[in-house]
Amino acid sequence: MKWEGNRESDNVEDRRGEGSGGGGGGFSFGGGSIGIGGIAVALVASYFLGINPMTVINMLSGGGGQLAPVQQSAPAHKPPPNDQMARFVSTVLADTEDTWGDIFKAGGATYVRPKLVLFSGSTPTACGTGQTATGPFYCPGDQKVYIDLSFYQLMKQRFNVSGNFAQAYVIAHEVGHHVQNLLGISAKVDKARRTMSEKQSNALSVKLELQADCFAGVWAYHANEARHIIENGDVEEALNAASAIGDDALQRQARGEVVPDSFTHGTSAQRVSWFKRGVTEGKVSACNTFEAKKL
Repeated sequence: MKWEGNRESDNVEDRRGEGSGGGGGGFSFGGGSIGIGGIAVALVASYFLGINPMTVINMLSGGGGQLAPVQQSAPAHKPPPNDQMARFVSTVLADTEDTWGDIFKAGGATYVRPKLVLFSGSTPTACGTGQTATGPFYCPGDQKVYIDLSFYQLMKQRFNVSGNFAQAYVIAHEVGHHVQNLLGISAKVDKARRTMSEKQSNALSVKLELQADCFAGVWAYHANEARHIIENGDVEEALNAASAIGDDALQRQARGEVVPDSFTHGTSAQRVSWFKRGVTEGKVSACNTFEAKKL
């Protein structure tokens, strides 16, 4: 991926090395604290039940299932200029800003740029306390994308996925959730899920995630058209990443069997298919997973 020399975004907060509190070997959530065992329970729920791990953590700590907004006490600061990986994610974020800014403008709307927060360990968010173990995520409450850059090492070690375009795909997917938030899609899905069974709710979550994959592909299409960022093998890198983090692949790796009703992100084949659709057609309208007869 050709990225060096391109514009870097100013919307990056570097919280790495900042402690978010907890103490006593536990972690603080919504007025209580839990240990590593509670974190493990939350991750199991996330993988197999389709439940946000931060929600489970908050319930275990006595928070009643509601995520308590936590404000960052320390002032935000920028990453150091000699940090190559921070420069890379800042450049990718800038590229998504330019791409989605143009797309929204063409549709007569204004794109609100999200913040990208770099953290290590844990960090406060408007959606509760974010954890490294949760992986990269988007919080609609503060319109920020959160990522611990050690996730990229995990991608390489656990899933054998590497390459900077695969890393860019991860950010573009989370920005895709931001786009869904701005378009009102996320709010509609959240409202619908409140009256659904767990199986129906999971199915709707899959459509939301696959659309974010497609939106990541739309970004790649337009960024390449405008700035020629894609090199040979780049798309394959992203497809490998999408395939490695499909629900079926993760479940098979974790416990040797697959439970389709618990899928929340889509199968490997589905994630690959929708990213390919976005990167091939480059149209937001091509990403309507909610009306698709087949995912």
